[in-house]
Amino acid sequence: MSDEEHHFESKADAGASKTYPQQAGTIRKNGYIVIKGRPCKVVEVSTSKTGKHGHAKCHFVAIDIFTAKKLEDIVPSSHNCDVPHVNRTDYQLIDISEDGFVSLLTENGNTKDDLRLPTDDNLLTQIKDGFAEGKDLVVSVMSAMGEEQICGLKDIGPK
Repeated sequence: MSDEEHHFESKADAGASKTYPQQAGTIRKNGYIVIKGRPCKVVEVSTSKTGKHGHAKCHFVAIDIFTAKKLEDIVPSSHNCDVPHVNRTDYQLIDISEDGFVSLLTENGNTKDDLRLPTDDNLLTQIKDGFAEGKDLVVSVMSAMGEEQICGLKDIGPK
């Protein structure tokens, strides 16, 4: 063995990894992939034939699940890509504050107050109008790679 010591700095936080590796050739349309450090939903996959020097390539066209920006990436099909852990949770809407934050009721009865109203105008007006009318609303929150955003809305009837 060598005499020199190795020092490793841990930059990971406690808990599970935000992504997991998956072979590029196995990622399909409607799956998830990380492109340029952003969690994305794949909208199109095309695979090129192996060329003179080996690898078949996968061309991914995907949409960022939080900003809705279109991103593209080309990866050899035998290589691994990062795939984000994407979770969708439903919470009951309790209140909307003046500064654009929402107060949500979790399943265990606690409140969650760290989420902003969505940036999507259509969803924003649906939430505000429904809340103003006194409807019982359930919002779907999508979370991936340490980010969370309201992505859907359900009306479960009047209060």
